[in-house]
Amino acid sequence: MQYALLIYEDEAVYRDENGRAWQEIIAQHEAFAAELVEKGLLRGGAGLKTANTATTVRRAAGQCSLHDGPYAESKEQLGGFYLIEAPDLDAALDWARKLPLSGDGSVEVRPVIDGTT
Repeated sequence: MQYALLIYEDEAVYRDENGRAWQEIIAQHEAFAAELVEKGLLRGGAGLKTANTATTVRRAAGQCSLHDGPYAESKEQLGGFYLIEAPDLDAALDWARKLPLSGDGSVEVRPVIDGTT
Protein backbone atom coordinates (compact mmCIF):
# COMPACT_ATOMS: atom_id res chain seq x y z
CA MET A 1 0.00 0.00 0.00
CA GLN A 2 1.18 3.52 -0.69
CA TYR A 3 1.19 6.32 1.88
CA ALA A 4 1.81 10.04 1.56
CA LEU A 5 3.97 11.54 4.31
CA LEU A 6 2.99 15.22 4.33
CA ILE A 7 5.51 17.47 6.08
CA TYR A 8 4.31 20.52 8.02
CA GLU A 9 6.85 22.90 9.55
CA ASP A 10 7.30 26.57 10.35
CA GLU A 11 9.15 27.96 7.31
CA ALA A 12 10.70 30.69 9.46
CA VAL A 13 13.25 28.23 10.91
CA TYR A 14 15.03 28.19 7.53
CA ARG A 15 15.50 31.95 7.30
CA ASP A 16 18.89 32.24 8.97
CA GLU A 17 21.39 34.64 7.46
CA ASN A 18 23.75 32.06 5.95
CA GLY A 19 21.29 29.31 5.02
CA ARG A 20 22.91 26.83 7.40
CA ALA A 21 19.56 25.48 8.73
CA TRP A 22 18.35 24.95 5.16
CA GLN A 23 21.55 23.15 4.12
CA GLU A 24 21.41 20.91 7.19
CA ILE A 25 17.79 19.82 6.67
CA ILE A 26 18.39 19.18 2.96
CA ALA A 27 21.31 16.89 3.85
CA GLN A 28 19.09 15.06 6.35
CA HIS A 29 16.34 14.63 3.75
CA GLU A 30 18.85 13.33 1.20
CA ALA A 31 19.95 10.68 3.71
CA PHE A 32 16.32 9.80 4.57
CA ALA A 33 15.38 9.49 0.88
CA ALA A 34 18.49 7.40 0.20
CA GLU A 35 17.44 4.96 2.92
CA LEU A 36 13.94 4.70 1.40
CA VAL A 37 15.47 4.08 -2.04
CA GLU A 38 17.87 1.46 -0.64
CA LYS A 39 14.91 -0.42 0.84
CA GLY A 40 12.84 -0.05 -2.36
CA LEU A 41 10.11 1.98 -0.64
CA LEU A 42 10.31 5.43 -2.25
CA ARG A 43 7.66 6.03 -4.93
CA GLY A 44 7.90 9.81 -5.26
CA GLY A 45 7.94 13.08 -3.43
CA ALA A 46 9.07 16.66 -3.61
CA GLY A 47 9.78 19.71 -1.56
CA LEU A 48 7.48 22.67 -2.09
CA LYS A 49 8.34 26.33 -2.49
CA THR A 50 7.37 28.62 0.39
CA ALA A 51 3.72 29.20 1.25
CA ASN A 52 3.83 32.78 -0.02
CA THR A 53 4.18 31.37 -3.57
CA ALA A 54 0.92 29.42 -3.26
CA THR A 55 -2.40 30.36 -4.79
CA THR A 56 -5.55 28.84 -3.32
CA VAL A 57 -8.70 28.25 -5.34
CA ARG A 58 -11.61 28.35 -2.92
CA ARG A 59 -15.10 27.21 -3.82
CA ALA A 60 -18.05 28.43 -1.77
CA ALA A 61 -21.71 28.40 -2.77
CA GLY A 62 -20.74 27.25 -6.28
CA GLN A 63 -18.41 30.21 -6.87
CA CYS A 64 -14.63 30.05 -7.14
CA SER A 65 -12.29 32.71 -5.83
CA LEU A 66 -8.49 32.97 -5.87
CA HIS A 67 -6.37 33.85 -2.86
CA ASP A 68 -2.63 34.40 -2.59
CA GLY A 69 -0.91 32.08 -0.15
CA PRO A 70 -2.21 28.98 1.59
CA TYR A 71 -5.87 28.52 2.48
CA ALA A 72 -5.43 29.14 6.20
CA GLU A 73 -2.91 31.08 8.19
CA SER A 74 -1.09 28.77 10.54
CA LYS A 75 2.22 28.40 12.27
CA GLU A 76 3.11 25.36 10.14
CA GLN A 77 3.07 25.21 6.37
CA LEU A 78 3.01 22.21 4.02
CA GLY A 79 6.63 22.02 2.93
CA GLY A 80 6.84 18.79 0.99
CA PHE A 81 5.92 15.15 0.86
CA TYR A 82 7.18 11.64 0.34
CA LEU A 83 5.18 8.91 -1.38
CA ILE A 84 6.23 5.56 0.07
CA GLU A 85 5.31 1.91 -0.21
CA ALA A 86 4.64 0.26 3.17
CA PRO A 87 2.96 -2.99 4.16
CA ASP A 88 0.62 -1.25 6.62
CA LEU A 89 -0.07 1.95 8.55
CA ASP A 90 2.23 0.97 11.42
CA ALA A 91 5.19 0.68 9.04
CA ALA A 92 4.30 4.04 7.42
CA LEU A 93 4.12 5.63 10.88
CA ASP A 94 7.57 4.25 11.70
CA TRP A 95 8.95 6.04 8.63
CA ALA A 96 7.09 9.23 9.57
CA ARG A 97 8.77 9.15 12.99
CA LYS A 98 12.19 8.97 11.26
CA LEU A 99 11.45 11.82 8.84
CA PRO A 100 13.74 14.80 9.56
CA LEU A 101 12.13 17.97 10.88
CA SER A 102 13.97 21.14 11.79
CA GLY A 103 12.47 21.86 15.18
CA ASP A 104 8.76 21.50 15.81
CA GLY A 105 6.43 20.25 13.12
CA SER A 106 4.25 17.36 12.10
CA VAL A 107 4.02 14.63 9.51
CA GLU A 108 0.55 13.67 8.33
CA VAL A 109 0.40 10.06 7.15
CA ARG A 110 -2.36 9.36 4.68
CA PRO A 111 -3.10 6.24 2.60
CA VAL A 112 -3.25 6.79 -1.16
CA ILE A 113 -6.33 5.67 -3.07
CA ASP A 114 -5.11 2.86 -5.31
CA GLY A 115 -8.00 2.93 -7.78
CA THR A 116 -9.13 -0.63 -7.03
CA THR A 117 -11.15 0.03 -3.89
